[in-house]
Amino acid sequence: MMLDYHSLLLALGFSSACLMVTLFGTWFSRRTDSFLLTLVIALAFTVSGIGVYSAYTVNAGLVGAGLSYVLMMTGFAIIYAASVQFRLGGQPWRRAASIAAVSIGIGLPPIAGGLDGLGFIVMNLGMAGLLMGTAYQYWLARAESPGPLSGMVILYALSGLSFALCALALVQDGRLSLGHAPDNWAENLNLGVCIAGMTGIGALSLALHQWRIAAHHRIEAMTDPLTGLMNRRALFDGHGHLAVTASTAVVVFDIDRFKTINDEHGHAAGDMVLKIFASDLTLELGGRKTAARLGGEEFVLILDEVMPGRAERIANDVRRRFAARDIDIDGKILRCTVSAGVAVGLPGGQPFESVLNIADQALYEAKRSGRNRVELAGHLRAIVANDSRTSA
Repeated sequence: MMLDYHSLLLALGFSSACLMVTLFGTWFSRRTDSFLLTLVIALAFTVSGIGVYSAYTVNAGLVGAGLSYVLMMTGFAIIYAASVQFRLGGQPWRRAASIAAVSIGIGLPPIAGGLDGLGFIVMNLGMAGLLMGTAYQYWLARAESPGPLSGMVILYALSGLSFALCALALVQDGRLSLGHAPDNWAENLNLGVCIAGMTGIGALSLALHQWRIAAHHRIEAMTDPLTGLMNRRALFDGHGHLAVTASTAVVVFDIDRFKTINDEHGHAAGDMVLKIFASDLTLELGGRKTAARLGGEEFVLILDEVMPGRAERIANDVRRRFAARDIDIDGKILRCTVSAGVAVGLPGGQPFESVLNIADQALYEAKRSGRNRVELAGHLRAIVANDSRTSA
């Protein structure tokens, strides 16, 4: 039976090593998901721990038991830290080091004192807790990719449960000092679950990585790289099929004399102006507002559930805020202005592109009228004027 157990350990170590190499190659090819590199480092500790423990099952000794305990607990602490890194980002090493230090501080002294049975109970409970915690972290993040992450939750939880059963079997045995590797039904079950779980978790981790890459490409394709706003494609994908009603306003902005800014101050200065205006525009964003860069120096703001007069005031707030900006270009202060046109849909609905064109015409009217101003589409002027008289 010991030979069978030893063979299972070698199989687990080999599958873990293969997964480590695969994950490293996947991370190295793109270097986007840093949690994969964290998993690689965790597996390096785990594979080393399995190797030492495998030798310990043949030639038992306190040094082998203690070293395998340290390596395995460190590896599992990093696995947990990788799941937190996946969900929240940031660096995992302080968290991993703290968990590993506490785990080693609790379990290593009993092993060093000859109470290896107690040490193995602590180790199995610690691993069970870390794997359950890992499952919980991926469960909290499951909305990102429900299929792969739900699968990982199940596999980590089952692996954690198998380690808890190992601890239970040792407690039932009742011996605090073994002098050899634990040998019971739970240990064999644990190895089988871990081999299957390792394979499944590896496949799902790779699938999750590919899903994240695809999602990243989708976001890149829909985002203006300079300002971080939606681009024209994203705007039309989200609104092009919608009918714009009288409660939705479309405001088109165009930075005045932008070509002159580029010609006199350089394209780097022009890019800075665009980013500053985009920042001003996003200050107006809320739950029912959308901002996008249409291209060049032209931007659009979509306001839902707003009256024409309110839309005009918001556009003027953006215009005044931008005009008041002191833009430092190589020690020289640059002042820029923006013009805007406002349009709303018909009560029964109107194609988005038609309303956008009407707002664009109002924008060019603002340009013709001297720039640095907001113009309402022709049919809105009477409505706003009537609302103003009614309010008065």
